[in-house]
Amino acid sequence: MSGSTGTRSGARRIEWGVRLHELPLLIGLVLLWTMLWHELSLLSIVSGIVIAIFVMRLFYLPPVELAGRFNLWYALLYLGYFLWHLALASWQVAWLAVRPGAPPKTSIIAVRLRTRSDFILTMVGLTNSLIPGSLVAEVDRYESVLYLHVLNSPTEKEVRRMRREVHRIERLLVRAVGSRDDVRRMR
Repeated sequence: MSGSTGTRSGARRIEWGVRLHELPLLIGLVLLWTMLWHELSLLSIVSGIVIAIFVMRLFYLPPVELAGRFNLWYALLYLGYFLWHLALASWQVAWLAVRPGAPPKTSIIAVRLRTRSDFILTMVGLTNSLIPGSLVAEVDRYESVLYLHVLNSPTEKEVRRMRREVHRIERLLVRAVGSRDDVRRMR
């Protein structure tokens, strides 16, 4: 009986501790806490650590598994693609807002990704949401499908173009940080 009690208390101690893969989240939450208080002091850092550990235990998220590889060339291509389309789409959306005529047609489209990585799926969704003119309306994690609300897509041609753009973002991200399995799947 005492052996099982010792095991339970040991498990509790491990549960309330911070694991190595959680350090980036802990650091990010503490930085957010100090920015919210506009103060970098010992008290704000210590209280931030306490609050961060509490939040990490209360709202537990499974660890995101990264592929362990990084291709600088494709990461730079992705960044360039993102910045170019961010600027271009901003101008296009601004023009749609002030141009005369009827409001633009919108669509909800489904885009099936080839990757099975939660990280890549999330990054593709975030990239599409950050570029003006599209927004992730729903994610089917198990089927790797993004449902996007797309502005100014009155014809099937625009819908196909948007699907191609989403797949291009996926390819760039997979080649930058995806697993070898995902890279093979992209070919």
